[in-house]
Amino acid sequence: SEEKKKEEVAQNHIEINRDNCKACQRCVSVCPNNSFVIKEGKSSLKEGYICRDCKVCVAACPNECINFVNFN
Repeated sequence: SEEKKKEEVAQNHIEINRDNCKACQRCVSVCPNNSFVIKEGKSSLKEGYICRDCKVCVAACPNECINFVNFN
């Protein structure tokens, strides 16, 4: 259901290690929800981003900058 999807989205949070980010834009290009943007030379999340927990951004990042935190 749509409500369950929203609940699942709310339980996860993406953390970006901006110190390691080289602005390669791989996260920007692979995210199916278009949640990433390069801001001030580093990867950032768009305001109000949506995450479906697919983790393609984690796999795509060559510098291991993206981590998921589960709020459960």
